[in-house]
Amino acid sequence: MKILKVAAFTAVFAAQFALAQFKQTPLPYAYNALEGSIDAQTMEIHYSKHGAGYTANLNKAIAGTPQEKETINQILSQVSKLSPAVRNNAGGHYNHELFWTVLTPEKNTQPSAKLLKAINETFGSMDAFKEKISKAGADRFGSGWAWLSVDKNGKLFVSSTPNQDNPLMDVVEEKGTPILGIDVWEHAYYLKYQNKRADYLSAIWNVLNWKEVSKRYEDVLSKK
Repeated sequence: MKILKVAAFTAVFAAQFALAQFKQTPLPYAYNALEGSIDAQTMEIHYSKHGAGYTANLNKAIAGTPQEKETINQILSQVSKLSPAVRNNAGGHYNHELFWTVLTPEKNTQPSAKLLKAINETFGSMDAFKEKISKAGADRFGSGWAWLSVDKNGKLFVSSTPNQDNPLMDVVEEKGTPILGIDVWEHAYYLKYQNKRADYLSAIWNVLNWKEVSKRYEDVLSKK
């Protein structure tokens, strides 16, 4: 009888997972791969608890609604018309799925020539860009994100959003397609850096995946 109950539970759980609209992408490196900049405990909690929670709660929030059949971008583009649960969890899912990919244990990755040229033209220099986005993250009151995005004209801009909002949402003032997002919620850094958010923002450049950011940039431009 116990075996039958376990089998039944497993079947129901598998069916629910199979029907889930959104799934969490496996982390592309070990939890301890970014040690020195982001500690293993933070990465494990961040990915397996916070990130996973947003994905699971998004699926619950859209169950039985038209959003079950929509892409994440379609959902984000109309969050002003949707519930706070969808807004928060759709943003949380999208933001974290991007965040994992723009981090890497590979050392000294570099932006593509095309992206570097755009950064220099827009911000003056790479150092000036880093200072600007780090300030956007440091100045964000409470929880939120700092972004490098591409606007509708193909131009780069830096912005910051509260909570799990992002530039794809119809509720933000500065709209565009994010190519780099830096999580400044306390759960992203507090175990290692406590209240020193600026130290976290400085260290994150050591593990930034410029190859991924460049790919995202060129993907956006190819669709303009």
